[in-house]
Amino acid sequence: MCTDCGISRTATPKDCGTACQFIKPDYANLETRVHGRARDPERPDELFFGPFKAMYRARLNPASPGAQWTGITSRIAERLLETGAVDAVLTMAPDPDDRWKPVPVLVTRAEGMAAVRGMRMGYAPLLAMLEPAAAAGHRRLAVIGIPCQVHALRALEAKLGFERLYVIGTPCSDNTTTVRFHEFLALLADDPATITYLEFCADYHVELRFVGGAVKRIPFLMLPLSTLPPDFFPLTCRTCVDYSNVLADVTVGYMAGEGDQWLIVRNERGQELIDLLGAELVTRPLGSKGKRAGAVKGYIANVERAAGGLPLQKMPDWVRPIVAWLMPRTGPRGLEFARTRLEMKAAETIIHLRRERPRRVKSMVPPHIWALVEKYGIVRGAGE
Repeated sequence: MCTDCGISRTATPKDCGTACQFIKPDYANLETRVHGRARDPERPDELFFGPFKAMYRARLNPASPGAQWTGITSRIAERLLETGAVDAVLTMAPDPDDRWKPVPVLVTRAEGMAAVRGMRMGYAPLLAMLEPAAAAGHRRLAVIGIPCQVHALRALEAKLGFERLYVIGTPCSDNTTTVRFHEFLALLADDPATITYLEFCADYHVELRFVGGAVKRIPFLMLPLSTLPPDFFPLTCRTCVDYSNVLADVTVGYMAGEGDQWLIVRNERGQELIDLLGAELVTRPLGSKGKRAGAVKGYIANVERAAGGLPLQKMPDWVRPIVAWLMPRTGPRGLEFARTRLEMKAAETIIHLRRERPRRVKSMVPPHIWALVEKYGIVRGAGE
């Protein structure tokens, strides 16, 4: 169970034993160390999303050309370099031969951030670049990473000894290999090589953009998931307990954004990062509509029927377009959409671990995950 965060490729590969999210994650202690406190039971959304100072619906004005949404993540990093707050930014760039394949890079000039905008799909050893960064004399570093990378980074932060470390996180739970992602693209378009952009949106659609400017939007329910192999998403991603990247200083995603970005400011360093954007950042309060219980119960039933593969959709084909039309109008939206996804992931983690790695349940499932799913009848068993 490895997503190749890069630690195994360093001079001290045994650090994986204490740093890996998929061995024995230590969210309670790491959250306290990073944010200065544990999750506050008086703030129920912290059970879902981890400690935070504030959450916003946000966008950049003007938007950055070539960004996945409006470019908040890359613009923060750009501003860190412009102001001299960091010596380098560790992030992912597209492979020269494959725009979808991520390649770890150290960016040392602000203008270099334009080349790393947008989404890549697949695993890449981001943290293997920490040693070259230190060897180059970079003492103040920003890292843009997904949750499994950030957990390892935080577990080793004190040992790494950087003078200053800023962590910009993006939500993630359903990654796959770049090769498998190309198989998925081939199911969505007659000429997948012309797809330049793909995003799962909070309105229950996937948006595709193509060379030449064409746009295609596909409802979630109409995606050809049944044709994908059962292990399209590896077990690591099906058992990830950190969709919202709780150990980052700031998390930038889409789930609660209702068409904008969802911005979670977690601590004082996160506030520093947001302050760098000044008037470029337009924020609004987050909304919340609909009810999640029915959707989560249905998802749990589908995961259980899938016997370890992708969740099955037991629905006649003629009904799918109708439900796809209804979901953006009546389903969970805003924060309720994000809560829905967190509960789904919590249940999925336990179901898959019980089936495929039952001995890992005790070490891999933190207490807050059990709290998210107990209302759906999923409770900790003996030895778990």
